[in-house]
Amino acid sequence: MNSLRTLSMTVNIDYHRCMAIPLDVIQPVACCAPLTREPLGQAHAEDLARTLKALADPARLRLLSIVAASEGAEACVCDLQEPLGLAQPTVSHHLRVLAEAGFLTRSKRGTWAYYALVPGALERIADVLRVD
Repeated sequence: MNSLRTLSMTVNIDYHRCMAIPLDVIQPVACCAPLTREPLGQAHAEDLARTLKALADPARLRLLSIVAASEGAEACVCDLQEPLGLAQPTVSHHLRVLAEAGFLTRSKRGTWAYYALVPGALERIADVLRVD
C-alpha cells in the first residue's frame, strides 16, 4: 500500500501557459531518538566544567589516586611530594585546587597537613558521565 498522497500545483511556464505538476506529499519522520533523561542545564554544565578542569591535570589525577589508595583515603602532604617528583609549592597548589573543587578536605595535625578524599565526590562526577 502506497502511503504517499499526491498534491497538484499550478506552475507558470511562461506568460501565456500554466501547467499542473503532481507532487508527492511525504510524512516527516523524526531524525533523532528522544531524550531518555534530562540534559545538563547551563548552570550545572558550567559548574561541572570547573570541576572537571580541576581534574584535567596529570599531577592532580595522580594526587587523587594516591590519596584514594592510601589507608582511610587520607594522606599526609609529606607523603605526596616524592611520588610526583614536584616541588612542595607545586604540590600544595595542586592540592588546594582539588580541595576548592570539592574532591579533597584538608586537616592540620601539628606541622603537617592531611588531605582526605571527600566521600562521594568522584561518584558524583561518574554519575554525570554515566550512560545508562
